[in-house]
Amino acid sequence: VLFMGQRNGRQERSKKPEMSLSENLTAEEEDNKEENKELKTKDQRLPLVFGVADLKNGAVGLYNMGQTCCLNSLLQVFLMNIHFTGILRRITVPPNASLKRRNVPYQMLLLLEKMQSGKQKAVFPTDLARCLSVHRMDLFMQHDAAQLYLTLWNLVKMQIKDQDLVTKLSDLYTICVQEHLACQICSSETKRNSNMLTLPLPVLDSNSHKLKTLEDCLQCFFHPEELTGHNMCFCEYCEKKTPFLQSMKLVHLPQTLTIHLKRFCFERSASVHKLSHCLPFPEELDFNAVLTEQQSQAHDSEKAAWQYELFAVVTHSGSANFGHYCAYIRSLTECKWYCFNDSTVDQVSWDDVKCTYGHSDLYWGQTAYLLIYMKKHPQ
Repeated sequence: VLFMGQRNGRQERSKKPEMSLSENLTAEEEDNKEENKELKTKDQRLPLVFGVADLKNGAVGLYNMGQTCCLNSLLQVFLMNIHFTGILRRITVPPNASLKRRNVPYQMLLLLEKMQSGKQKAVFPTDLARCLSVHRMDLFMQHDAAQLYLTLWNLVKMQIKDQDLVTKLSDLYTICVQEHLACQICSSETKRNSNMLTLPLPVLDSNSHKLKTLEDCLQCFFHPEELTGHNMCFCEYCEKKTPFLQSMKLVHLPQTLTIHLKRFCFERSASVHKLSHCLPFPEELDFNAVLTEQQSQAHDSEKAAWQYELFAVVTHSGSANFGHYCAYIRSLTECKWYCFNDSTVDQVSWDDVKCTYGHSDLYWGQTAYLLIYMKKHPQ
């Protein structure tokens, strides 16, 4: 895969018919030696890498290479999280140049090192983009941030070889909920635990009315729902379809909690519509104050740590068919808010972040789509 302003070195060598096969192999071996030497030098610097905003020259942007605003925003969210970069710094370096080019966590680490080592206000994530394209990720198209977030996270998890680090990564991000299904005829009940990377919250209630706050969205998600009519389930004990009561209970919340506001919905015409109405979210969120005892299935020691501070907001402006992403991120080391808009990075205030609540009348206004919270007092 070629990117703007790049040449294919292998094609240039193939233009020389007088070069023998052995000479070709020797030339490639020399190239690989030089590449491995360069990568080894980078590997020696990697233990120094921490968080992007730890630099004296401040946070660093990422150039848009053509519809990569979604990728750029999510990369900033990952790389500004010092808990994530702490895991990234401990990965096993792939043994050769070919594997290094295909390894997503390693390329993310190299990008972080590149952002920290120079004095540029922005860098090109070209090598990482090339690496992602190897894994069949089409970058130069419109993406849904929630789906791309999951794809990136899964690629990182799959390519980390150290199982202890994989466990740490899962503990850092994974939410656990328990689904309850109770037959309304015989009262039989089934329970099933599910892990998820994001908490998908509706922004409309069951009657399609707009929810007014993030707390309302949480209540709606965990509110029991009656499954009747064509939504009835088959009961093994009744041996027929019966009405069921479906409910979700919260079991575990991670250090880094990602909330997905379901702003995009299907209309009757089967077209996708964006819901841009105002939906305030708090800077601090206490789940114990939002959920009832019946809506959680966790020990008191677990619930004691359910107090969060807002870390990042990934916003979308435009319609369901096209638009632009950027990210507002609070530096965990400096406690300052930044707006990452591709190559442009500006320090902003909390009032600026609140402007992403949404507004139905502002078509190109920034609307919060992903909310990332951090535990205030992790266990």
